[in-house]
Amino acid sequence: MANIIAVIWDFDKTLVDGYMQDPIFQHYGVDSKQFWREVHQLPGKYMAEQGVRVNRDTIYLNHFLRYVREGIFPDLNNEKLKSFGKELHFYPGIPEIFEKTKRQIAENPLFQEYDIKVEHYIVSTGMMAVIQGTSVMDYVDGVWGCELIEGELNGRTVIAELGYTIDNTSKTRAIFEINKGVPKHPEIDVNSKMPAHLRRVPFENMIYIADGPSDIPAFSLVNKNGGATFAIYPKGDLAAFRQVEQLRKDGRIHIYAEADYREGTTAYMWISNKIEEFAERIRQNEKKSITESISSVPVHLED
Repeated sequence: MANIIAVIWDFDKTLVDGYMQDPIFQHYGVDSKQFWREVHQLPGKYMAEQGVRVNRDTIYLNHFLRYVREGIFPDLNNEKLKSFGKELHFYPGIPEIFEKTKRQIAENPLFQEYDIKVEHYIVSTGMMAVIQGTSVMDYVDGVWGCELIEGELNGRTVIAELGYTIDNTSKTRAIFEINKGVPKHPEIDVNSKMPAHLRRVPFENMIYIADGPSDIPAFSLVNKNGGATFAIYPKGDLAAFRQVEQLRKDGRIHIYAEADYREGTTAYMWISNKIEEFAERIRQNEKKSITESISSVPVHLED
C-alpha cells in the first residue's frame, strides 16, 4: 500500500464557475436555458411515449448528439471539445491549489522520509474531452468523465456515439478504482477482491470535494470509510448556500465554504490542513509499524 493522499474533485460548479458546456453554446449561438429545458423534459417524454426509463445524469449527451445530427453543432468533435476547455473560467485559486498542496507534502522533510504524496483526481458526469483541454491537466493524476466516439457526418468527423458514461452513482466506482490503484495499474479489475493492506489509496486518505446533493453517493462512501468531505457554494448564491448547509445538517459533509481556493480562504486552509493532518497520521502509523516490527536486542542470560 502506498502512502498516498487522494483529493477527489467534482468539476462543474466545484472547480468551474458554471458548466463546462457553456462555451459550446456560446460558440454555436444556442440558448443554453432552452437546451437544458429540453433535456429535463426527456425522461418524461420517453416514459410517456415508449415506457422507457433514461439516466437523468447522462441523457444530455444524447441531446448533444442529436444537435450534431441536426446540424446545430455541425463540426463538434473531440478535438473541438478540448478547445472549449481552454475557455472555461475556474474559481480563484484553481489550478494553483493543486500544485501547492502537492508541494506542501512533497517538500516537508518529515513526510519525505515515508514517501507520502498528494494526488488530485477529477470525477465528473461531464465530457472528458473538455476537461482534457483545461489547464488543470498538468496537475491531476487521473480523470473520469463521459467519453464520446467519433464518426463521419456530411464529410466531417463529429461525435456520433456514446462511449463511456459516468453518472452520480457510478462516481463511487471511480472512487473504488482510485482505492485499488486502477489509474496507475490498469491491469487491476475494480471488481477483483483485494485485501485492504494491498489497496493503493485507503478510503481514510481521501478527501472528496463537490457542490451539491447529486454527489451524495460519493460523499457517503468516503464519509463512512473514514475520509473527509467538503462542499462548495458560489459567492452570494443563497440557494446554493442553503443546499450545502442542509448537506451538513444531514451529516453528508464535514464542512463547506465559498468557492474561492486562494491562500488564506476557508477552502484553502481547510483542504491544506486536512491534507497535512492525514500526512501526519500516516507518518505516525509508519513510525509505529517500524517500531513494532523491530525485535528486541538479544542479551546474555545470567546463570
